[in-house]
Formats: sequence, C-alpha cells, structure tokens
Amino acid sequence: MIASVRGVVTAILPDSAVVEVGGVGMRVFCAPNTLAGVRTGAEARLATTLIVREDSLTLYGFADDDERQLFELLLTANGVGPRIAQAVLAVHQPDAVRRAIGGGDIAALTQVPGIGKRGAEKMIVELKDKIGPVGFGDGGSAGVLNGAWQEQVRQGVLALGWSATQADQAVAAIGETIDGEVPPVPVLLRQAIRLLGKTR
Repeated sequence: MIASVRGVVTAILPDSAVVEVGGVGMRVFCAPNTLAGVRTGAEARLATTLIVREDSLTLYGFADDDERQLFELLLTANGVGPRIAQAVLAVHQPDAVRRAIGGGDIAALTQVPGIGKRGAEKMIVELKDKIGPVGFGDGGSAGVLNGAWQEQVRQGVLALGWSATQADQAVAAIGETIDGEVPPVPVLLRQAIRLLGKTR
C-alpha cells in the first residue's frame, strides 16, 4: 500500500494533483479543500490510500493521516465508495464527521452531495461504534493563501458536481459575508457547499 507521497506538484487538475516522486508523476485524486493547500512547482506531502479494482489502481490523497484514516473507515460502510467518502471530507472536518456519526446527526451528513437520509442513517448505524474519540471545536483549517480564493472555491464547487452558475452564486454570496481578513480556502469551500446544499 502507498501510505503517502512527497514530491514537487507538477500539475493541479479540478479533481487531482500530479506529484512527481522519483521521476514518476503520480496522479492523486483529492478533495477540493486538499487541492487548495498545494501549489504547482512547490513540494507537497499527501497522505494516500490506494484503491485497487480489477481495471484500475487509483490513488486518493489527503492533507494529513487523520483524514486518510477517516476516509478508510468511511469506506467500510455499505454503499460508501471513494467518491462519497471524499465528498464527506470536502464538506466536513474529520472531527465534525466523527461528531455527526457519533451523535447521530443526520442533517450534517445529508449536507454531503450523494448522501440522502437513508444513506446517512445506515452510515451512523454501521460506523457509530467504530468512529473513535470525538473532538470538540470547529476544526478550521489554516495555512492557505487568500489571494485567489474566489477561483479556488469556484473550482472546488465545480469538482463536486455543481454547475458554473451555482458556483458563481456561492462565491458571490460568500464574498458578501467576508468582512476583513479572508478565512482559509477550505473553510470558505465548506461554507459554499453548505449554502448550495440548502438550495437542492
């Protein structure tokens, strides 16, 4: 299993980054908030999970080992594939996911694109006893450049399946709420997803 990759980021795509490791460019599929924390031409370390299928080997990347471990746990629930598990981590921080599952918070889980009420209920039943210690606090991410947050948030929303019009509306709505210092892009992206989730 490939547990992590470290190298120079040679390309950033809407759903993945290419990291050069020992002369080999590895395409790592990442949630938008993870992609927001890497830069083309800069070195990055991503925790990874390799998903092996009959016809493919797919590498999924995460900002840290905690996200990767939670991703792997989510995959143990019936009906949860890599895309859904990654979407969960795009919408919520790991501790927020643990709180939602541990506390039976169906509303929080159904904010994730692709998870309905029945899916959330199944996830809670299957994972509640496996989820581990639940942290408290809002778990905001830091360390992301604020310069082009609008485009980063827009690309993140598009990568999760919303339309360009919806992405533009979410960016505009978030822009109106910012007064002073701009929060980190992952925080803004989660805000956009929550806004769009209410309009579904």
